Amino acid sequence: MHAVAEPALQQQVRALYGEHHGWLHGWLRRRLGCADHAADLAHDTYLRLLVSGRTPPPGQARPHLMQIAKGLVIDRHRRQLVEQAYLDAIAAQPSALAPSPEARAIALQALLRIDAALSALAPAVREVFLLSQFDGLTYAEIAARQGIAVATVRKYMLKALEACFLAFDGDD
Repeated sequence: MHAVAEPALQQQVRALYGEHHGWLHGWLRRRLGCADHAADLAHDTYLRLLVSGRTPPPGQARPHLMQIAKGLVIDRHRRQLVEQAYLDAIAAQPSALAPSPEARAIALQALLRIDAALSALAPAVREVFLLSQFDGLTYAEIAARQGIAVATVRKYMLKALEACFLAFDGDD
């Protein structure tokens, strides 16, 4: 981003914030039922505008802000579902096997990364991966169930595994 453009973008976002923050916070508060979570997501919405480097065209501010906020609400809900499923799985284990808080945080972050990677895949690819990894089906069983060739199952699995691997690319 050019140094000259940055202050202009900041001014535009500041103007949008001043004009629409109250409305966005209220919309999110009604949607989430919690003023604190609404404040966090409203903040994240404007942060996304800054990071993207783009502001909405005139007259499109509220639909644009709402679209960003809806995505953040969906992401938040997905994270909560993953976290709750993980906590439920831990609760089902004997307390002697319970992971430390640090291990829980690391595992949860890994699960969220995998969830995000799988969510970005085409539905058919994601379904093949889930049938293999969670239902334990063989490639031939998946192919028969999905009505596709075994070679397609292999191709889809490669895509899904690559997405999972890339979710952790760059970690030590």
